[in-house]
Amino acid sequence: MGVSQTAITSDRHISRQVILQVNDIVAGYVDGVDILQGANLLVHEGELITVIGSNGAGKSTLAKTIFGLVPVRSGEILFGDRPLVGLQPEQIVRYGISYVPQIANVFPSLSVSENLDMGAYTRDGNIATVKTKIYDNFPILAKRRNQRAGTLSGGERQMLAMGRAMMLEPKLLILDEPSAALSPILVQDIFDLVQKINQSGTSIILVEQNARKALAIADHGYIMHLGKDEFTGKGSDLLNDPEVAKLYLGVGNFGKS
Repeated sequence: MGVSQTAITSDRHISRQVILQVNDIVAGYVDGVDILQGANLLVHEGELITVIGSNGAGKSTLAKTIFGLVPVRSGEILFGDRPLVGLQPEQIVRYGISYVPQIANVFPSLSVSENLDMGAYTRDGNIATVKTKIYDNFPILAKRRNQRAGTLSGGERQMLAMGRAMMLEPKLLILDEPSAALSPILVQDIFDLVQKINQSGTSIILVEQNARKALAIADHGYIMHLGKDEFTGKGSDLLNDPEVAKLYLGVGNFGKS
């Protein structure tokens, strides 16, 4: 196969430091059942990483494990030089990591503006400047600022969830299948926003069911299989590799894991 199972070093990596390392993580929701079975992942400063895989491969579990939502049996997760294993999500947030789950990612009874305020709960001082920046990046949220989140469309809710996560101006943003159940037009809007956020300097881990689109915008990709990173390489290399295409890109959308 053309793409190595070990990470490919690009020129971009030479000048940018590693901000997240996931090393041989074994993790699962209940005792005796390990969903992740030695998973690895590396994120450099300013990088857009995508994680794809078939149904049950462990891609969403990996995102949740990094954010402290799944118990870790063994292995290590380092954010810079800080170990994350054993920390709660509220502690991890304060280090500069934000996570957007696929579902239940907004407060439906609160307005768009109030949802953004909730996203800044750990910030000190005036949040007006960062809130204005969010409205500039997400014009539809500015238009809907006084509307209850529960009345938004699916795409608008996803944008609100992403905007709320960005209220903390995180160093690393973890997105768990942001395009799920959206129309093709809205899917493209979400991918455009992901790229825009990344280009502003935020590192991103994008867990995605739309493998082709995700690999097309990724600096680096990881393909999960049976709880491990089976293949990894530059996004463009994985996208154009015949064996990867045959095994993983034959169907447009993967299932949820």
